[in-house]
Amino acid sequence: MQTLNTTLLIIGGGPGGYVTAIRAGQLGIPTILVESQSLGGTCLNIGCIPSKALIHVAEQFHQTQHHSQHSALGISVAAPTLDISKSVEWKDGIVDRLTTGVAALLKKNKVQVINGWAKIIDGKTVEVGDTRIQCEHLVLATGSTSVNLPILPIGGPIISSTEALAPTSVPKRLVVVGGGYIGLELGIAYRKLGAEVSVVEAQDRILPAYDAELTQPVHEALKQLGVKLYLKHSVLGFDGTLQVRDPEGETLNLETDQVLVAVGRKPNTQGFNLEALNLDMNGSAIRIDSRCQTSMRNVYAIGDVSGEPMLAHRAMAQGEMVAELISGKSREFNPTAIAAVCFTDPELVVVGKTPDEAKAAGLDCIVASFPFAANGRAMTLESKSGFVRVVARRDNHVIVGWQAVGVGVSELSTAFAQSLEMGARLEDIGGTIHAHPTLGEAVQEAALRALGHALHL
Repeated sequence: MQTLNTTLLIIGGGPGGYVTAIRAGQLGIPTILVESQSLGGTCLNIGCIPSKALIHVAEQFHQTQHHSQHSALGISVAAPTLDISKSVEWKDGIVDRLTTGVAALLKKNKVQVINGWAKIIDGKTVEVGDTRIQCEHLVLATGSTSVNLPILPIGGPIISSTEALAPTSVPKRLVVVGGGYIGLELGIAYRKLGAEVSVVEAQDRILPAYDAELTQPVHEALKQLGVKLYLKHSVLGFDGTLQVRDPEGETLNLETDQVLVAVGRKPNTQGFNLEALNLDMNGSAIRIDSRCQTSMRNVYAIGDVSGEPMLAHRAMAQGEMVAELISGKSREFNPTAIAAVCFTDPELVVVGKTPDEAKAAGLDCIVASFPFAANGRAMTLESKSGFVRVVARRDNHVIVGWQAVGVGVSELSTAFAQSLEMGARLEDIGGTIHAHPTLGEAVQEAALRALGHALHL
């Protein structure tokens, strides 16, 4: 068995792991990165990027179908057809370019990448096949995995998001189990690709992690698309049809060709002998402090394996910080807010505190919304549903939260996060000249409305 020595060893090559490695390389820290599959992790390979690619394909196909039937824009085309294999090939091309780019960045920054399955021996020793690696600092960036339902084992007609993102054909009927962001993003995409889609959700509404006012436009859009919702329904099993129990306790049999199980994700703590470290845990996640340090000295955990919020951009920010800590810099992970984005149609963004969260925190706040129905740019995009909402302290007008639902609002998340990190007040946003015509004007108008003088409402 050969032995390698390094200052930093990272297990996991997803967004958290590879960013840690790149930043460490920039800082001159000898670094080894171990990845068992493809660089980029879930996000680049079977998550964020391929799902957004499939969503784009679905939207383009849906719009072309719309133009072939009736279009107020004056566009007339023949009924479109879909070659899903070419769509998947295009999606795979994007993934390949991104993962190749990650590999090039790691090489550029002199990071040694070892492909294989890591086995932890102790806090400074990891084995990968017949190679033993000794390190001074160990970073655990193993990500998360889909939560499986024992009564719906993956295989055949029962699929996870991984299989849903690499279809060989579009099913005639699809039932999505789980009305969270993963289930709805993919469910809407498949509906636009031509499948008859039903969503089964145990809670009394879709996207239960978001407030009801924010999710209402998505609910309305689902009805317009013809997606059937089975709310407050629980899954019993599958034997060719999906059996569910309705709120009255009656059993329904849902005919379907495929069942997509999308009930969430859990930290990936299995398969690499994490038990050898005997780390303090926070439920199913590894417990960390404000510097991402675990209960063992010089062992760090970042990203999904350290718990919620399970977001790639959180993992990246944590990884950059950890690399700088190891280099001797003084850092702490204490963001004012981390944006959460849901790529449904319409899109949702939540940054900072919602009205209910502000109230629960004992804050007396002003809450104001500006509808996209009064925004010129939204009208030109054929989308008037949704709004921008601001939450600000009543005493000093410091903004504590932003929410938005509407077309393209994911792109507003950066402005929202920056305003919170910079401690902006309503007057700062209201007094900033926003380009016209843009969706961003609704951000300014929401702030002006909170101040009592919206201009276009």
